[in-house]
Formats: sequence, structure tokens, C-alpha cells
Amino acid sequence: MNYLSVIDSNWMQKLQQKKGAIAIGLMAIILPACSYDQPQAITPATPEQQRNQVSREIVDSQIEEVTDKTDKIIGKSVTITTQPIRLIGPTSFTVNDKELFDNQNILVINATGQPFTLPSTNNIPIQITGQVRRFDLAQINQDYKLDLQTDYYRDYDDQPVIVAKSLALSPNPGELTTNPNAYYGKKLTVTGKVANINSAIAYTLDENKLLGGEDLLILHTKPQAKVKPGEQISVSGVLRPLVITELERDYNLTWDLNLRKQLEAKYRNKPVLVVTNVAP
Repeated sequence: MNYLSVIDSNWMQKLQQKKGAIAIGLMAIILPACSYDQPQAITPATPEQQRNQVSREIVDSQIEEVTDKTDKIIGKSVTITTQPIRLIGPTSFTVNDKELFDNQNILVINATGQPFTLPSTNNIPIQITGQVRRFDLAQINQDYKLDLQTDYYRDYDDQPVIVAKSLALSPNPGELTTNPNAYYGKKLTVTGKVANINSAIAYTLDENKLLGGEDLLILHTKPQAKVKPGEQISVSGVLRPLVITELERDYNLTWDLNLRKQLEAKYRNKPVLVVTNVAP
């Protein structure tokens, strides 16, 4: 056999093998680029990705639920009792209410026409009554004759707010009997259970087991519907020391002598909430 022909034969075989390899490589490069219409393999989500997806769906659902819940009370009058969080402007502050606003911080605007001083501690609740609205500074200023300034409210545009027509500190009865000097002369709303009944206009609210506290005396300026021991009520009025002559003078009280003597003997100079209304 000719030596040269053997070399040519071997060279041709190698060349064909290389061509085959190159062709396969080109197919590997070209095929993916040309197979847009073919089904593509999808890598299964990892357990962590699946958990994140579920978590995201839950959050989206919760946001939608909160939005729907808030939309339903826009334009309605509400009453909430909650602690203040932060002073925002001269006439506004934020609160948090789980029942109505699902723990969102909500802006409260004082439209009562009277100054309102927030308590020195956030532990003292406030009772707020007002209309829930979407915040529109110009419209609220116009509707309530206010002078809210833009600088304080840039973050609240179109957010739900409560425009308050009534604001009152709402400490518990025991807090008032323990620390009355901090509340004398202030408008208060107090909630508690009826303890002892002295007459149609005088009874006490349970001090709610506050250490050192006593039951709070409630005095109506006019006879009210009868209350029952253990009944939960809310009363609004002004806290004063019990000085019989001053109360008779300021509220034109008419009561029998036995009740007068009984109250003066037991509660003289102690705090009494002089009530202007009662709500079961």
C-alpha cells in the first residue's frame, strides 16, 4: 500500500470527525435560538420561593381587605377610644385603632372649636367622635373653617382621617381617684361598671382594681334612667372636688337632705364627675 494514500485516508477520517463535532456544536448553539415555539422546561420553585409566594399572596389579600374595610366607613361618624401616638400639627395627632382601621395609624383633626391638650403620657386613652374622610386639605379647611397648613400634612393626602367633633380624655375610674389633681376642671369621658347606687343621680363606678384607687363618685345634674349594679356605662362630664355649696351654686342642684349629708360625709373634697350625659 502506498504510504501517502494511508496518510490521506487517515486525514480524511479525522477531518470528517471534526466536521461532525463542529456541526453538533453549531446545532447546540442554533437550536435554542430557533425553538421559540417549542415548550420550554420550567425549573420547579424551591420551597423558599413557594413560601415567599404564599406570603406575598397573603399580604396582597390583607391589603385589599383593609382597603375595602376602610372604604366602607368613609363618610360615616365613628366613636373610638384609644391612646394618642404622635402630635402632627397644632390641631392634629395620630392614633391607632385595631377594630376599625386594622392597626393603621390614623390622623385625627380637631374640629371641635376648642383647644385640646394631649395627655402627658400615652397610657391615657382619648375618646374621639367624628367623621371619617379622605384627607383633602383644602376641602377640610373649607368645610370646617380650619386653617391647616400644608407642611404638616404632605404624607396624608387622600388617606383616611377622622375629623373630630368631640375629644375627651378617657382615663379609668381608679386613675381619677388616685390622681385627681391632673384632671380637675377637664372634660372627661369615663367608662366603667356601676358599683354602688346612692340615688337616681348619684352612684359610683368601680375603680377597676387599680392599686390605691377608690370607686369614682358620679353625680348627675338631673335625674337619669336607672342604672344597675355591674352595668357597663360611659359617662361624660367635668371632674371636680366635692364641695357641696359650690356644686349647688354652679349646677342648681336639688336633692334631698339625706343624700346631701351622706355624700358630704363620705366624699367631701374627694373627686366627683359631674355628668352631662350617659351612654349605656
